[in-house]
Amino acid sequence: MRKLALFSLVILSGLSVGALAANQIIHQQGRVFSSESMTIKKGEAITFLNDDSVPHNIMSASKGNEFNLGSQPPGTSTDVSFKDVGDVQVLCAIHPRMKMMVKVTD
Repeated sequence: MRKLALFSLVILSGLSVGALAANQIIHQQGRVFSSESMTIKKGEAITFLNDDSVPHNIMSASKGNEFNLGSQPPGTSTDVSFKDVGDVQVLCAIHPRMKMMVKVTD
């Protein structure tokens, strides 16, 4: 019984780590995004990691994939899932040159 419980715990831990590792990471550093564009599948998430020395406010007003992370202090990260297929303009409400495009596919 203990072996079965241990085996189940190992399997579940592996699945959890695998699910977390699937997110793509966009770094925010030097008041720019680490990529100008990215393609993901519908339902997947992007982790926005602020490894800059200033806060950022990452947002999108693209229909079906609207979000606003508010002020994101340095050293924090937030996951954003994309629900609808299409092109999503992502920007920082604080720093106008911070822009990127996310293409969400089926």
